Amino acid sequence: MSKSAARSMAKMFQMMSQMIESEKDHLSELDGAIGDGDHGITMSIGFLAINAELSKLDLDQASLSDVMSTAATGFLNAVGASTGPLYATGFRRAAKTLADRTTLDLAACADMIEAISTGIRERGKGQRGDKTMLDVWLPAADAAANALAENKTRDAFWHDVVAAAENGAAATRSMIATKGRAARVRERSLGHIDPGAASAGLLIRVMAEALQSSGQEAH
Repeated sequence: MSKSAARSMAKMFQMMSQMIESEKDHLSELDGAIGDGDHGITMSIGFLAINAELSKLDLDQASLSDVMSTAATGFLNAVGASTGPLYATGFRRAAKTLADRTTLDLAACADMIEAISTGIRERGKGQRGDKTMLDVWLPAADAAANALAENKTRDAFWHDVVAAAENGAAATRSMIATKGRAARVRERSLGHIDPGAASAGLLIRVMAEALQSSGQEAH
């Protein structure tokens, strides 16, 4: 069982990289309005590095925690900007949460999203409303926890998570940045979607696509 779960997670990271590649220019355009204009490139480099590291893993022997830890190391080594430590910390927290887990059931998925969110929040010392990726990750984590508590189906669980993520990304348009490089332009950030929130929304959408069809049992 752990074999297929590890492969599902590795496939998820491959799909994430493909999504980032296809949206790279758009993400950098969003960043150009309020930041340095390199967010798409940064995310591309990070996820290509993750998949280069994962290609060295023996997925027949690797655990879910191994895959997530490898992703954390690959991303951090490739991305020196603030995004690197944030996602690396989130992925490392998820690796701890997934230790001893052998399936990607909904409880594991909810715990993984919560762990990534918590890691990013603690490392970045941020909160909802700062106009960052946390405006996507934190609502997604809440939606996952609520869907799990309500014993929703796998499809309904991921629908709620993706909807929360996409709504969170859209909401950043009406916020004034208080964290990160966008905070330097303050009021001029109003009316622009945060690029980190946009990429986080893409990652969560891909996570849903990958794990919804991963073949793992919901319960």
